[in-house]
Amino acid sequence: MYKTLIGGIALLCALAAHAAEKPNIVFIYADDWGWGDLSCHGHPWLETPNIDALAREGTDFRQFNVLNPVCSPSRVAAMTGRYPSRYGVNSVFGARRPGPEQPDWLDPKAPTTPRYLKAAGYRTAHFGKWHMAVDRLPGQPAMADYGIDESAVYHGPGPGIQPHAIADRAAQFIEANKDHPFFVNVWLHESHTMHSPTPASLEKWKRLDDEQKRIYAAVITDGDNKVGKVLAALDKAGVAQNTIVVFSSDNGPEGTSSSKGSPGKYGSYYSVGETGGLRGRKRSLFEGGVRTPFIVRWPGHTPAGTIDDTTVFSAVDLLPTFCAAAGVTPPAEARGDGENLIAAFNGETVARTRPIFWLHTGKRSEPDWWPRLAVRDGDWKLVTTFDGARAELHNLKADRAEAVAKDQSKEHPEIAARLTKMALDWYATLPTKADPTCISPSRGAAEEESSRIDGSRAR
Repeated sequence: MYKTLIGGIALLCALAAHAAEKPNIVFIYADDWGWGDLSCHGHPWLETPNIDALAREGTDFRQFNVLNPVCSPSRVAAMTGRYPSRYGVNSVFGARRPGPEQPDWLDPKAPTTPRYLKAAGYRTAHFGKWHMAVDRLPGQPAMADYGIDESAVYHGPGPGIQPHAIADRAAQFIEANKDHPFFVNVWLHESHTMHSPTPASLEKWKRLDDEQKRIYAAVITDGDNKVGKVLAALDKAGVAQNTIVVFSSDNGPEGTSSSKGSPGKYGSYYSVGETGGLRGRKRSLFEGGVRTPFIVRWPGHTPAGTIDDTTVFSAVDLLPTFCAAAGVTPPAEARGDGENLIAAFNGETVARTRPIFWLHTGKRSEPDWWPRLAVRDGDWKLVTTFDGARAELHNLKADRAEAVAKDQSKEHPEIAARLTKMALDWYATLPTKADPTCISPSRGAAEEESSRIDGSRAR
């Protein structure tokens, strides 16, 4: 009995030691937060002390791209490690004019980071925005179908949550699971409309006479404070030293409009976010729409206070990189589009080996919304139309701003032709019809009724 007891204790100790080797992962994904909307990125009047502290304690990767300049497809890429267009997700779920390839929800059989980490013993959670399904449609998968143990979301299934409660729920999850490896998505509302700054943040910025700046600064302060709550929770739980924290955003900043909204529901008149000198904004395939902050803190791994402006990171790299950090090998059927860039997390120089592709189906055009396809290979990036008739070529190492006057397509026609072919060839591999298993029965019934009415009218 004594030997059995000692053996049991030894086994428990071994399991605990093994668990301690697995880092926790906290992925904080903001909404419409521009690359330039950080004081550590040089913003002249916004203050982001908690995110700045994260950058001082970790590495600021300055060549990170999301894979679509709007919400839903950007999030699909970050979740699955695959281009969202492979699932027909080329627009936001619930769009007024979705293409025929757009499903009603992300395929629950898609690879996801939570699923693979859960299988390896992690507790998994998602708090905040989901938006990988059309809201409240019958038949949509549950969060558990994507490998998520605990959730509270908006624009998604299951228990709901108010935006200002997201960080608090994440903190509760961290405390409850501090003795187990965990993965948690903390997907914030800031700085998406409608803007709902807290009274405390509005009070902080009352010194600003400019109303637009005052509202937006308060919104950014709320988002930064939520990051601070999550970091404080890690400290309180005693797990900060064994936790990877990532801060990023789903796309570039929203454009400013004349829509003011009302107090507590302020409109995009107050959306005065910055791209940090990058061309384009949300809904644009130029860098202002798809280059976002990407700050990583992993004590003992990511060099503190470092700016990495050479590693070319993208959202499809997150799944293989997070899995590598957790000691998990994704199965062959994952067929990921990204690369395992864990070496970059460890401060090593990494040369990307795969190109990066984008597709966006927006309706806007000039001056910066006309591209529908884009590809980056090395330092060269080309944006083009679906037929390849119009294109611009830029060397991002020499011209991160993609200035119109610095279009290199005429100076380097052979590179422009090669990248155009790459983009069009990739486009030709994508689905043109939605997966019928990812369509709500209610949508199918509505489409049948519409076809019946149209047919009777034709007769």
